[in-house]
This record gives sequence, structure tokens and C-alpha cells, in this order.
Amino acid sequence: MVVGKLIHIGVDLVLLSTALAGIRRSTGLKLKPDSLVESKDMQSYIERYLSLGEMAMDLAASRMGSSSTYFTRDH
Repeated sequence: MVVGKLIHIGVDLVLLSTALAGIRRSTGLKLKPDSLVESKDMQSYIERYLSLGEMAMDLAASRMGSSSTYFTRDH
């Protein structure tokens, strides 16, 4: 039960990071880690967390781009 809850929270955090990556890519707005915390270590963790969303966004785009069954490309 506890493991399931941890997995659920982990997936939610990845989805949030991916949404922030999408916002950054579509609008150019970027979260500033130094405005959230003063600790350089925590800023580094936040930057790594945000890069996880970038990787998830890249993976999703790659998978959707290779699927001709469900997605089409506008030219």
C-alpha cells in the first residue's frame, strides 16, 4: 500500500515536471530555482527535476512521432 502511494506520487511529480517543460517550450517561460530556495544543493535538485520533465517530453514526442497509427504530422 505504501509502495503504491509512493509510485503514484512519483508519477504525479514526473507529470508536473513534463507540464512545466511543455510550458517552457511553448511560451519560453522558465522556472527560476534561485527564486524558490537559497541553497545551491536544492537549486541543483530542482534543475535536475526539471530536466527529467524535458526528457519525458522528448520521449513522448519521439514515441508519438514514430506512431503512424494514432498520430499524423501536419505539413
